[in-house]
Amino acid sequence: MRCPYCSSNESQVKDSRPSEDGAAIRRRRHCPDCGGRFTTFERVQLRELIVLKKSGKRVPFDRDKLARSVAIAVRKRPVDPERLERMMSSIVRQLESLGETEITSDLIGEHVMEGLRVLDDVAYVRFASVYRNFREARDFEELLGELSSEDEDPGKDDNDNGKITAGNRDGASD
Repeated sequence: MRCPYCSSNESQVKDSRPSEDGAAIRRRRHCPDCGGRFTTFERVQLRELIVLKKSGKRVPFDRDKLARSVAIAVRKRPVDPERLERMMSSIVRQLESLGETEITSDLIGEHVMEGLRVLDDVAYVRFASVYRNFREARDFEELLGELSSEDEDPGKDDNDNGKITAGNRDGASD
C-alpha cells in the first residue's frame, strides 16, 4: 500500500481488525520511510458499478465520493459515525445486489435519501435540497410537509406526545 505522505510503496500493517459488522477489515499502517501512520479499509466488492449520470456520462462508482456528499449533509449533526458507516455499507450492498452493472445517479440519490430520513431529519433535508435542486422556500415547505405527515403515525403511543426520538425513529424499542 502506497504511503499517502511520502508515496513510498512500502508500508507495514501494525493492526488489523474487522469493522462495519465484519463487512470490512480496518488496517492501521506505518510507513518505515517517513514514519507516517494511516488507516486503510479492505471491503468485498461484488461487482464493478458504473454510474449513469443525468448528462448521459458514465463514470465508475466511487464510494468515497458518496461518503463525502453524505458527510456534508450530516456535518455538525449528532450522528454516530458507526451508524453512518453502516448506512453507507448498506447502500453499497443494495446497489451491488441489484444485479445491474449500470446504475443511475437518481437511484443512488434515492437510496441515500431513504437512509438519511431514518438517520437524521436535518441531514435528510440538507441532502434533499441539493439532490432535488431546491430553488425556493416553497420546495423546503413541501419536503417538511412530507416529513411531518410521516411523523404523524396513527399507531403511535399517546404518551410520547408525538415526539420522534432517536430510539423510536430507527425502529429500536424504548
